[in-house]
Amino acid sequence: MLVRCLYASRSVAAADAIDRILEQSRRNNPAIGVTGLLCVAENIFLQVIEGGRDEVCELFGAIVRDDRHEQVRLLLYEEISERRFGNWTMGQVSVERLNPSLLLKYFRRAELNPFECSGQASLALLTELIDTAAINMRGE
Repeated sequence: MLVRCLYASRSVAAADAIDRILEQSRRNNPAIGVTGLLCVAENIFLQVIEGGRDEVCELFGAIVRDDRHEQVRLLLYEEISERRFGNWTMGQVSVERLNPSLLLKYFRRAELNPFECSGQASLALLTELIDTAAINMRGE
């Protein structure tokens, strides 16, 4: 059974820690069959992970316990029939490169703040980013 988990957190790590998190994800995720996308804005992470239920739940539990994150909030968890983010071991989006009108479509202001909107709105943003090819660092 496949599931999708969408969460937001605040990063307490240094900026270079994001590169380490992505490197670790891209190295470890293929072995456990997890794919996803990370959207970063200043100290806010918005991440979706997809894969088997056990693997996704264990990974989310590790994220909650990771001291590089605080205020981890589960925004959406659902069973899925197919992956939407299956092309990336862990794709990355830098919000600074996005058109502000795209953020205004889903958030109150032209800034990423998944803590103030629905999980469905955050997922819609990530889906639109795929559709507009705004994802960089495509996984192998």
